[in-house]
Amino acid sequence: MSTHVWLRAEQKTGEKRIALTPALAEQMLTKGWKVTVERSTQACYTPEQFAAVGCQIVAAGEWQNAPAETIVLGLKELNDECFPLKHRHIHFAHVYKNQRGWDVYLRRFSAGGGTLYDLEYLVDEQQRRIAAFGYWAGYAGAALALLAWCAQQTDRLPVLLPVSDYPDRAVLLEELRAALKQTPKTPAVLVMGALGRSGQGAVELLREAGAKVIAWDIQQSQSGGPFKEITDADVFVNCVFVQKAIPPFVTDTSLAIADRQLSIICDVSCDPYGEYNPVPVYQEVTSFAKPVLRLIEGARPLDLIAIDHLPSMLPKESTDDYVSQLAPYLLTLDKLSDGVWQRAETVFNGKLEQAVEQPDTHLK
Repeated sequence: MSTHVWLRAEQKTGEKRIALTPALAEQMLTKGWKVTVERSTQACYTPEQFAAVGCQIVAAGEWQNAPAETIVLGLKELNDECFPLKHRHIHFAHVYKNQRGWDVYLRRFSAGGGTLYDLEYLVDEQQRRIAAFGYWAGYAGAALALLAWCAQQTDRLPVLLPVSDYPDRAVLLEELRAALKQTPKTPAVLVMGALGRSGQGAVELLREAGAKVIAWDIQQSQSGGPFKEITDADVFVNCVFVQKAIPPFVTDTSLAIADRQLSIICDVSCDPYGEYNPVPVYQEVTSFAKPVLRLIEGARPLDLIAIDHLPSMLPKESTDDYVSQLAPYLLTLDKLSDGVWQRAETVFNGKLEQAVEQPDTHLK
């Protein structure tokens, strides 16, 4: 039976990234596979570009009616709905760290007999992720943090207007450098997790923009937070991917001090619903439509940015980079019992077993 890859339209508003490019789709077709692409008005590549290489184009949402053996490829999680999931799905589900509604989400696979290959858990033999958007998340998050800080210096409200995507990083940098020229000083930015993928992206943006970078990683943070050094900086960018409970980097109490210099937090890791969140000072993510949440009012306000799809700010560059990392593995989708796919299925089966043992509840 020929492998059938189905690129579904993203359901999250404003998500322009996708998990496949026309160039890679063409390679799949050359292998004799079938590639179906759903129409999308927001994706960074158009249906016409996929059709030009030979892909079948269908309406958004049609994956639900695809044959059960179809591999449904997406990027972000599916909407909270009730119908069982019968297909083999590839996407970021954000349900393996007991996030809100994790068990309900996974039980849909149990009900339909489907499988989830979570993109976050595609790892090599050494358990290292084989592909990630991290660099671009850090890059975009640091840029928004600086833009918000610049706006604070002029008492502008809202601190950030709704955010749209940029054609490339050069345009973003031009806007950012112009904003920084209007401020009275150079901001000091503490980046937590500076040696990781997200941290490297944040540090590179900050240096390109001309900010003062305070780069922290495990060597500086191993003593455990909260850290006074964070509240002494102008901006805090958190880029740490946490898989176990650790002391929080900041708390409501640590932020309430009288001599706090900090006025912007950007939580690139953005996991307020997980039990391991090291920035436990907010309960809901922000968005491109409403990018900033004010945590503290007053003479020295404190604003938070916590957008869970930051790389969408640079959708074309981040998509091309991510798919290039993922491509060697997507071209082995006809061998799901091997390698990264087998390891991802093992993780899924373990979490699914936990989910079905939970008390049955309605979707949250």
